Amino acid sequence: MLRTALEKDTRVTPDLILPYDGVQPDFVSRPVWCGRGSTVIGAARIGAQAWIGDEAVIRADGQTVILGDRFWLGHRSTVHIATRTHGTRVGDRVTVGRNSVVHACTLGSDVVVEDDVVILDGAEVGDGAVIEAGSTVFPRATLPGGYAYAGSPARPSRAIGADEIAERAERLRERMGDGSALPPGEVSEVDDSVFVARNARLRGRVSLGAGASVLFCCDLNAEVGPIVVGADTNIQDNTVIRTRADGVVIGRDTTIAHNVRISDCRIGARSLIGIGATIASGTLIADDVMLAAGATTDPGQILEAGYLWGGRPARILGALDAEKRAMMIRIVEGYCQHGREYRAAQEASE
Repeated sequence: MLRTALEKDTRVTPDLILPYDGVQPDFVSRPVWCGRGSTVIGAARIGAQAWIGDEAVIRADGQTVILGDRFWLGHRSTVHIATRTHGTRVGDRVTVGRNSVVHACTLGSDVVVEDDVVILDGAEVGDGAVIEAGSTVFPRATLPGGYAYAGSPARPSRAIGADEIAERAERLRERMGDGSALPPGEVSEVDDSVFVARNARLRGRVSLGAGASVLFCCDLNAEVGPIVVGADTNIQDNTVIRTRADGVVIGRDTTIAHNVRISDCRIGARSLIGIGATIASGTLIADDVMLAAGATTDPGQILEAGYLWGGRPARILGALDAEKRAMMIRIVEGYCQHGREYRAAQEASE
């Protein structure tokens, strides 16, 4: 009944609502606002008085997402799960800023997540915490409440009280009044095996190989140089690829995770670019590379094959072992399946 009511009022309806495995999102009550390009998918339960920003994505495709009352999700931010292992659970009165990722983790109540933050799988953040802008919360980290955290990995910087937490949340929410969405792009002809989300933007010379996927609210701007994406490669929610010179080439069977920023570069086959990473112009990433979440590269940097790279700027953290290589293959296979399922669901909803 509620979903039918929501459909009558576009101001409180996400631009795109899709089921996953037959399960529709569940809204406890009408959201306060849903911005342009906002997307909610699958087994997500969204509490009362939610605010979902422009091109924000909540994707529960394989595990559940449970969001408490008065949840605010900033422009181009993403909430997702880990398909095989973790859902996402968020308490009441949580504010997430712009271009942040809350991934397969648990957040308590009265938490503030500022801009450009990545919170990774299995992490737990206690009540009354602030994750400061640009921080990365590493997998399985436990961050007790009552502190501000900063850095990569995020570490406590100082104790923080309820009044300051409320003030910082209010500042973030005030800035969210300025929409960030751009006009929709033009989607060129693609192979029938390719999935391009309805609210993704593709402009200019974009070539997508068979089985490739471009997920929700991605922005691929190839109006200067071309963007070439290999077969069975997935580009996940809210990733931005913009060319200013020679263009971007991404090999086959590669994963570009959520909220990645990519400029003119080359990324090899069978690689994984982690959540929230930034790839500078002129970077050359070889085949069989894993770049950790939140990492950055320097202009012109070369990442050699067969290694896990991480840090700001990226450095070698270790060799890619059989377990990591198998995980990378599973992700590609899983997103090929997601692409087929989303293509069918999107066509059915048109």
